[in-house]
Amino acid sequence: MFRSKAALRSEDARRIARHVLVYERAEALLDDVLLVVSELVSNAVRHAGGVTGFRVRRDAGAIVVEVADGSPRRPRSPDAPAHAPGGFGWMLVNRLAERTEVHSRPDGKTIAAFLALPAPAAAT
Repeated sequence: MFRSKAALRSEDARRIARHVLVYERAEALLDDVLLVVSELVSNAVRHAGGVTGFRVRRDAGAIVVEVADGSPRRPRSPDAPAHAPGGFGWMLVNRLAERTEVHSRPDGKTIAAFLALPAPAAAT
């Protein structure tokens, strides 16, 4: 997992994600993964004081985007009232991801979004 004293910018996170997807031959997910990366990183910066860890990896049929921050607060629920401010990025992440997980840590939390890889085409 990326950990650094320097602030991770959304552009840097997207560049890292793009390289991982090319390496893993998962370019079919490029747009969705880059959108999830942008939302999770910008939310960590906006609401939690910045990114403390970042990783994109392949895991059992999915690309996993993990973003850690220093806040114990969980993301706003995707079913929050429409008139309440915010929460739309988290709703978008949950729509694009097959599943999301929020793991509490003593120094904050890590959010993981699992985006399913397309099934391989059948040989003809």
